[in-house]
Amino acid sequence: MNEEIKFILDTTKEGMDSAIAHLEKMFLKIRAGKASPVMLSSVMVEYYGSPTPLSQVANVNTPDARTLSVQPWEKNMLHEIEKAIMNANLGFNPMNNGDFVIINVPPLTEERRRDLVKQAKAEAEDAKIGVRNARQEANKEVRALEVSEDLQKNAEADVQALTDKYIKKIDAFLEAKEAEIMKV
Repeated sequence: MNEEIKFILDTTKEGMDSAIAHLEKMFLKIRAGKASPVMLSSVMVEYYGSPTPLSQVANVNTPDARTLSVQPWEKNMLHEIEKAIMNANLGFNPMNNGDFVIINVPPLTEERRRDLVKQAKAEAEDAKIGVRNARQEANKEVRALEVSEDLQKNAEADVQALTDKYIKKIDAFLEAKEAEIMKV
């Protein structure tokens, strides 16, 4: 195989891998009823005048499947953390017991589960668009090469095979996430 074509295929694979990695990251943020520290990853706390991620001012744990516990490293931060969680608009009602901020994660309603599945499908579609863009870019680069038509056709077929493989991967991730969300 031509070195230039091999390079194009490797770069395309990297682009598709990053689309999958982004999808996995986005799927982690979609909660499926179980408490997870990732649920609070977007919370920013006012820490000495500057917004700081919650994970940098407190320890977030899950004592059980329905509870999140946030233990600040400085006791005087309890009120700020509580306020930040409320302002993040995540649908949580934090309770402060003097040492921790405790959050009970409510069970998901059927309607909320359907909304989360829609959100997961939208994220999967975005990942597919990323994969298709990588394919389009690779095909453009292959066509720009000064190689025989047969080599071009073979390279385009390889790019398409790679695309199909990644689209199947995305579909499998989506199917697993849907099952996780809909499981009561």
